[in-house]
Amino acid sequence: MKEKCTDTGFYKQIFRLLLPIVVQNLLSAAVNSADVVMLNYVDQSAISAVSLAANYANVLFMVYYGLGTGATLLCAQYFGKKDMRAIEVVEGIALRISVILSICISTAAFCMPQLLMRVFTNDEQLIATGAGYLRIMGVTYICWGIIEIYLSVLRSIGRVTVSMALNVLAFSLNILLNAVFIFGLFGMPKLGAVGVAIATATSRVVELLGCFIVSAFSKDVKLKLSLMFVRNKVLFKDFVQLAVPALANDVIWGVAFSMYSVILGHLGNDAVAANSLVIVVRNISTVFCFAVASAGGILLGRVMGEGNMEKAKSYASKMMKLTVFAGLCGGVLILAITPAVLRFASLSDTAMHYLKYMLYINSYYIMGAAVNTSLIAGVFRAGGDTRFGLICDTIDMWCYAVPLGFLAAFVFKLPVMWVYFLLCTDEFVKWPWVIRRYKSGKWAQNITRDGLFDKNNED
Repeated sequence: MKEKCTDTGFYKQIFRLLLPIVVQNLLSAAVNSADVVMLNYVDQSAISAVSLAANYANVLFMVYYGLGTGATLLCAQYFGKKDMRAIEVVEGIALRISVILSICISTAAFCMPQLLMRVFTNDEQLIATGAGYLRIMGVTYICWGIIEIYLSVLRSIGRVTVSMALNVLAFSLNILLNAVFIFGLFGMPKLGAVGVAIATATSRVVELLGCFIVSAFSKDVKLKLSLMFVRNKVLFKDFVQLAVPALANDVIWGVAFSMYSVILGHLGNDAVAANSLVIVVRNISTVFCFAVASAGGILLGRVMGEGNMEKAKSYASKMMKLTVFAGLCGGVLILAITPAVLRFASLSDTAMHYLKYMLYINSYYIMGAAVNTSLIAGVFRAGGDTRFGLICDTIDMWCYAVPLGFLAAFVFKLPVMWVYFLLCTDEFVKWPWVIRRYKSGKWAQNITRDGLFDKNNED
């Protein structure tokens, strides 16, 4: 009876966190889908150019996700300890780093977009289209960096509904403006890929304004840029030790995953266009899987902050069962919607062939991604175990997947689908080490501290 009550308590708590995160992730995937769907009516080159240019936003998102993860895992544990002052300091540390990095990337996107595009393709048409998109997108990065940190802190203390509401506002506006600027509605000119960038930039600015409005009425976590200048030696050291490996992990993984696009980008426009649609379908199908990792990480962090390690391990076991179920559902969903995707797509015959088999490969690939994400980015990070993921992903991506892809494509010159299949073995290669780490229980730690605000800890 006791275990049954424990199960009920876990599922009640995780679904309270999970559902708003699922909505947020679905909306995020919907915006990306809307970009591709609407650009499908422009031309194949527009889809390919935006897909390649978006790799920089994907890498930057990994930076924000890594910083947000560091803030979330510390804030969740300090929230379990009921130390709100520590949460404010952690928020300030994350904001400081995020804003500095955002300014650097924004400057590069605005000043040398053509050079950035040449990393991914040598097609002059794609470079020209993608450069126009990148220059405008550079405006959004600073806003985005502030937004992601603040929403991460809100989620860490359980305020996921507020975070969801802000995302609903921004994503809805983004889709509306996409339609306006791509199709020239309400007398506006048809701007194609540039229109997508303008829509995204506008929605980010509005979302940031929404964050400040929420902050003005919040009784717990405020969005105050002055927090960037608060100093605390101990918390900064803890944040660096926890967040830097998570940040490095996400950036290394994100850059490596972008190398897949580099490889496909040099195999032709057809491969790039097919992969663009596949990414949309995969993002939608993995929404629930990745939401389990986010919600589970918050819940586990809070429990470990309370000092209850046995309860945390029990919750982690239930979280993994939920992840496997979510992965199965995601795979079935891809198989179910593949016929509809093939009917919708307006691609060349070669690209359609690639699209069909890429979707089949992803129907099982997402199970590997779901399990690894839930363990590395959810369970392990909740207990402050961020170094293992960094080491594991670095070896897997840079010593195995990326070299294998380059060899397959440019040395052995294998067909496109064989190259893609080999790239999609990366998640399963690291399963044995990731699962062994989970079973060891070494990830379960209370990372909070006492005496944080003694005079010698503040500088």
